[in-house]
Amino acid sequence: MGSMSDKVKGAANEVAGKAKQAVGKATDNDRLRAEGAGQEAKGKTQKAVGNAKDAVKGAVDRM
Repeated sequence: MGSMSDKVKGAANEVAGKAKQAVGKATDNDRLRAEGAGQEAKGKTQKAVGNAKDAVKGAVDRM
């Protein structure tokens, strides 16, 4: 998977996770809140992986 793909999927997971958390909070559903928190964390990780890939590619390109 390319860095841009990681970043896009990460952003989508972050947004979906935040939405799940909001719905869980509004409906007092702890399971949905926890699911949302996990999905948001997954998204942040995916975005970090995309950024790391960009950094590595940039370092290799400068060699």
